[in-house]
Amino acid sequence: QVQLVESGGGLVQAGGSLRLSCTASRTHFGINAMDWYRQAPGKQRELVAGITIGGSTDYADSVKGRFTISRDNAENTVYLQMNSLKPEDTAVYYCHALVASAIDRWGKGTLVTVSS
Repeated sequence: QVQLVESGGGLVQAGGSLRLSCTASRTHFGINAMDWYRQAPGKQRELVAGITIGGSTDYADSVKGRFTISRDNAENTVYLQMNSLKPEDTAVYYCHALVASAIDRWGKGTLVTVSS
């Protein structure tokens, strides 16, 4: 069973930067899309950014131009570089992977807090 482990969350002032990492345990199955979601208190989980195995990316409008998703397929790792952070970016950030085109796996989440 593929497990995802996130790291890199923390407390940062508005305008600052953080880099999240998520590594998937080794698997015989291919890992297709890898994504970052976030959930703020009292809100639904939302897609922040996604990247396919081929490197195609997609971003929520709210983070375009500030966040960059990247991926190291050899290490089964996805990164989220977050710049120009805003208080409204405060949330628990979850890593998601689609395994063998059919199996959803989630990490436990990492908290990002942006102070004003």
